[in-house]
Parts: sequence; C-alpha cells; structure tokens
Amino acid sequence: MHRFFCPSTNIAHSRIVINNKEQVHHIKDVLRLKVKDTVAVFDDKGKEYRGAIEKLLPQSIILKIKDKHILMTAKQLKITVACAIPKKSKMDDIVDKLTQLGVGRVIPMLTQRVIIRWDKPKMALQQKRWEKIALCASQQSQRSVLPIIEPIKDIKEVLSESEVFDLKLMPALIGRRRALKEIFAQFNPQNILVLIGPEGDFTSEEVELAVKAGCIPVSLGELVLRVDMAAIAVASFIRLYANH
Repeated sequence: MHRFFCPSTNIAHSRIVINNKEQVHHIKDVLRLKVKDTVAVFDDKGKEYRGAIEKLLPQSIILKIKDKHILMTAKQLKITVACAIPKKSKMDDIVDKLTQLGVGRVIPMLTQRVIIRWDKPKMALQQKRWEKIALCASQQSQRSVLPIIEPIKDIKEVLSESEVFDLKLMPALIGRRRALKEIFAQFNPQNILVLIGPEGDFTSEEVELAVKAGCIPVSLGELVLRVDMAAIAVASFIRLYANH
C-alpha cells in the first residue's frame, strides 16, 4: 500500500486533505491512483490512517478515513547526527540514508575544515531541500515519524546545546579513542548525539572542545571513511550495539 505524510492540521473528523503539490502530482500523475483506491497516511502526532480516495481535485486530494491507529514510538532510541557538510551533493545522500536508518534528528554542521560556505538564503534553501529528501525517504522506508532536519549550525553551537543527550560520541582519527562496542557494553543510552567530522577530520581544537562538552572520541575501525560513509556506518553500528 502506498504511504504518505500529511500534517495533522490537514486531518479532521473523517477526512484527510493532501495538498502538498509534489505529493498531489505523485498520486495523480505518477501512481495514477483513482477514486476509491486506498492509501496509508501518517501524521506528525504519531498516528497512522488508512483512507480511500474520495476526490481528485486540481490542487488537492481528499481521503475518507477508514481506520486509524497510534504508532508505538515512546521507547524508541533517539539518535541525533550532527554531520559536517561535505562537498558537492553528498549531504543529500546522508540525509536520505540516515532517515532510512531511523535517525531522529540531522544537524548539518560547519567546522573549521568544511569547505562549503553559504549565505543565509542559500542555507534556508538547502534545509528545505533536505526536508523534502527526508520526507521521501520516510515514506519509502515506512517510518512512523519524520526526522527533524535542523538549520545549519556551527560545531560550537551544537556543543553548547548538547546537555540534553545522555551519550555523546565523536568518531575521530586522532588521539585516544574507544570502540563503540565497548561503550555500549558500559552504557544504556536513550538519547545519543554523534558528531561526524569533515574531510580531513576535526581539528585538535575541535576535539578538545568536544571532549570538554562530554563527547567520547571513538574509532570506526582501521579504515578512513568518507564523511557520508562514516555517518551511515556509525548510525548502523549504534542500531546494532544498542539493541544487544
């Protein structure tokens, strides 16, 4: 069954209104769904619905709700990945893959060795782009809750807001580092922050600041991974080790 996101403000009584331009186009022109076809819809309140298409309008689609249920998300492990923005469009792939891996928040991050520097309008456009990618990946991977794509932040800002996490990890190539498996044998965290460095790694000053903020430097193995692969690997490792 095809599955779509719809904000709870567009759901009332027995009707759902899908008015996102791209989703309307996808349903009508790509999937070519018809009146009475059934689709699944999830919202931003942890609810999922099964609805039948009632009207196909030029700018919107009206669904009649058949049934609904509350999704179980209360005990879900919370993972936030703050990732240094790599060159080209690799951040697109990072957002897509982290969404599929169930990461709850993604923070595009600026560090000293990040090459890309955008003005505020460009940053806002990029955030909207990543939100659309996360939406598509959520629908494809059957996620129950959309990930939050934060505005672009400097590493110092990320660290200043890190008190809420009960485990903070920093994969790094320099200094003393611990193995992820060893850490999860010691801790049972529920809210994890991971800092992913840029090409060329974090500077020694950034590592020092992160350690002072409570981050634990960790190793992802002997090989040096690219930014996108490091982000995917650490999210996968956390899912593996945290469930044992």
